[in-house]
Amino acid sequence: MKLVQIKRKTRSEKRYSKKMGKLTTRVTYIKKYVAGLPVKTLHTYRQTYYGEVKNCEDCNLFV
Repeated sequence: MKLVQIKRKTRSEKRYSKKMGKLTTRVTYIKKYVAGLPVKTLHTYRQTYYGEVKNCEDCNLFV
């Protein structure tokens, strides 16, 4: 059994951007796990309709 693992998980989220307004996008989280427990989120990103990869810093989580 590995003690340190890095896993990638994609889920749909509702986000808000100044330029586009409300949007539902697929956000991918890359997390570091130690002994099966999540320790740290290394990176979050989303893909646009055109395949461009963007950081999630420019759009806020919409609740």
